[in-house]
Amino acid sequence: MSYKVQGLRIVIVGGGEEALNKVRLVTKTTAQVVIISRHVEADFSGFAVEQIERAFVPADLDGTALVFVAEEGADAELAKAEARARGIPLNVVDVPAECDFYTPSIVERAPLTIAISTEGDAPVLARLVRARIEAMLSPGIGRIASLAGGLRQRVESLIHDGAARRRFYEALVTSPEIEAAEQRGQGLDAAHDLLSQHVNAETKGVVWLIGAGPGSEDLLTLRAQRLLQEADVIVHDQLVPTVVVDMGRRDAERIDVGKAKGHHSFSQAQINTLIVRLARQGKRVARLKSGDPMIFGRAGEEISALRKAGISYSIVPGITAALAAAADTATPVTLRGVSSGFIMATAHGADDSDLQHWAALAQSGLTLALYMGKSIASEVAGRLVANGASPTTPVGIVVNAGRPDRATYSGNLRSLIEGQVTFIDGPAIIFVGEAVAAGDWADAGQLAALSFKVA
Repeated sequence: MSYKVQGLRIVIVGGGEEALNKVRLVTKTTAQVVIISRHVEADFSGFAVEQIERAFVPADLDGTALVFVAEEGADAELAKAEARARGIPLNVVDVPAECDFYTPSIVERAPLTIAISTEGDAPVLARLVRARIEAMLSPGIGRIASLAGGLRQRVESLIHDGAARRRFYEALVTSPEIEAAEQRGQGLDAAHDLLSQHVNAETKGVVWLIGAGPGSEDLLTLRAQRLLQEADVIVHDQLVPTVVVDMGRRDAERIDVGKAKGHHSFSQAQINTLIVRLARQGKRVARLKSGDPMIFGRAGEEISALRKAGISYSIVPGITAALAAAADTATPVTLRGVSSGFIMATAHGADDSDLQHWAALAQSGLTLALYMGKSIASEVAGRLVANGASPTTPVGIVVNAGRPDRATYSGNLRSLIEGQVTFIDGPAIIFVGEAVAAGDWADAGQLAALSFKVA
């Protein structure tokens, strides 16, 4: 929330360093800033403030929008009481319980202002977040914001569709060419050229096949985050967590196509038809898939449908579950002198020739990462051994890789065959190979060759 202070006073009761800190903040506004203290000790000479070196009196709050109390004593108590009596918002420095409002850390790129607040709980954290945002934003982004504001009426008169206007503004504020032109004093001309292009451009849809990673939102790529913010529609799978879907624009349409084991709310053909139809409507579609779209994500079928329909598309890679599982357990899936390669395969639907091939690969030292095989893990292990894999080959299983609720299990092919294990709910990755033994499985449930359950 921004508070209107134009033409009013901001009164700071106090004359020390805490008062100076508040002056640095409030002098960025258009208010008249007044310092009142019996003893003004800090140097306020570099700021446009009025200094009153005397005791506080109630009349000092006439015409005041906000009050800061940055000292202790009788004057401070009187100022607090008077502010509350008059209903003027009050901030008592470093006393959150007495504050009506908090002053955030500010990132200023006028007219763009970003405020970071912890409601008084962790001001140091707010400053650290501010530093990160400062480093991320171009110094000239404020000028681009002003440029956008100056074009507002012209844009609205030329582009009547709200989505099309949004696309123009997104292009304007993200274009390196516009920023470079603005630095040369030619920003307005460049913006008008860009506007002409958007006015005359035919609205074309596009589909982005985006890998959402294994589930943790901080494993999403920067490109994926950016495109989610640009998407008009987000078509997502059942395994994509809500927190990732919510990274999209607030007003973006969300469609859950809910493909999960034993439950198919949309067939693959229906999904193909859906994303083609949305793109033909001129919409930018984020097709959000768990993991990486090109690894067991059926992206090939969707790409084929998009090509056939003449729809533009692009692929945004994501962290696939096997790599997240390897990271969770510090398992080097390739290891010098042990494993020279890494194979990803799906256990469901594997026939005897697949198993014979996998067994030979495991014997040769390669690491297998088997997807979608939790319910048939013991059966697959038995068939690998039957096809020549050693019963003592190490096995590691990660359920919900990359997520806080992940669980791990370890043993070898023999113990997986003979043990009876109840895994926690969630997708699993089964690692098979000698390199698995080099991972960190200290806290894993053991796949012992006896009947037991791991909750």
